[in-house]
Amino acid sequence: MRKIEGTVVAGGGAVGLMTALRIAQQGVPVTIFESAPTLVEEYRASTFHPPTIEMLSEVGIADKLGKKALIADKFQLRDKEKGIVAEFDMDALKKDTKFPYRLQIEQYALVLLLFDSLKSFPNCQILFNHEVISANPKEDEVEIKFRNPEGEDTVICDYLVGADGARSAVRTSVNIPFDGMTYPERYLVTFTTFEFREIMPDLAYVNYVSDPEEWFVLLRSPGLWRVLFPTKPEETIFDTDPDPAVLDEIAQKRYQKIHQTEVPYPITWRNIYRVHQRVAASYRSGRVFIAGDAAHVNNPLGGMGLNGGLQDAFYLGNALALSWKNALNEPLLEHYAEERRKIALNFIRAQTAQNEENIRQKDPVIREEKQGEMRAMAKDNSLARDYLLRTSMIQGIRSMAPLPQIY
Repeated sequence: MRKIEGTVVAGGGAVGLMTALRIAQQGVPVTIFESAPTLVEEYRASTFHPPTIEMLSEVGIADKLGKKALIADKFQLRDKEKGIVAEFDMDALKKDTKFPYRLQIEQYALVLLLFDSLKSFPNCQILFNHEVISANPKEDEVEIKFRNPEGEDTVICDYLVGADGARSAVRTSVNIPFDGMTYPERYLVTFTTFEFREIMPDLAYVNYVSDPEEWFVLLRSPGLWRVLFPTKPEETIFDTDPDPAVLDEIAQKRYQKIHQTEVPYPITWRNIYRVHQRVAASYRSGRVFIAGDAAHVNNPLGGMGLNGGLQDAFYLGNALALSWKNALNEPLLEHYAEERRKIALNFIRAQTAQNEENIRQKDPVIREEKQGEMRAMAKDNSLARDYLLRTSMIQGIRSMAPLPQIY
């Protein structure tokens, strides 16, 4: 049976590419198996938090991404009827990070930069049309079954990373439970060239607009506004992939409730997807590891999903490279599996669930009370900094136990 030296990464999205780049930069062999025939243009995420930017800087990507992105140094919590509830200035974090802001750009821009960087490493190969369908971890290697245009085949490798999404075949094949819940409504993501600042001139680049029935999120990307809405379950019962015309009809109704126009909004892209809150029971099974959506999924309010996955990739790629070089570094792998899962449970899941509860709160008394708390928090420098440490994901990173000794 053919052996592939080093690590195989299942999945050529942002998390898989980041894992591979972290490995390749240390001179360790890595191979990416991507099921699609080319890079997948994924647009679900568009926010990069300070700790993620720090990690992208370490692998040499942050400056390139920053030149393409918008810098969002403030974000707003708004009420659909009342306007701004609270504005948070991320400059409060200037003593905590070199990057006291978010970068706003679609995740596909990062995918292209990561892919371009990997091309320069002879110890990295990317195999398109290669879908990992199962994994069998053994004591000193992993047996992988995959499918390509020629049929099914099997190879062995030293380590396997499942960065193959929420329906991960890697996670499923090693029987790691993925418990949690699914929201009843789907989320509709749209892009428009309509300039919302003409009707709301005080808008920040990042805005969470609360309402008991019609909440939404407004995020600025280069040249576009990204608008996210919840949908009613009865609106989105599809036997097959939804007709774009149906999604446009739903989106136009939502847009008109933000601001009525005489002509339809110019919607350049739209997609709809289910939203979950799930964390895998373990991030490893022997020499098999999972990261990103394969390990944890959450609602997108706060932009923590992709960021959490990229942070997984940063730590896991480092641990795999060092362990491959020296078996004494094996504790780094367990450190990754334990500490990153704790962050997903205690920080990412908790914060995104709280964000979702706040933005859609129906009880008028509780809504007013929560909004008063947020106003007071934004005006108090110490409280604002504490809140920003949580929402920027810095607090989660700081909670990690120290790395084991590296040999």
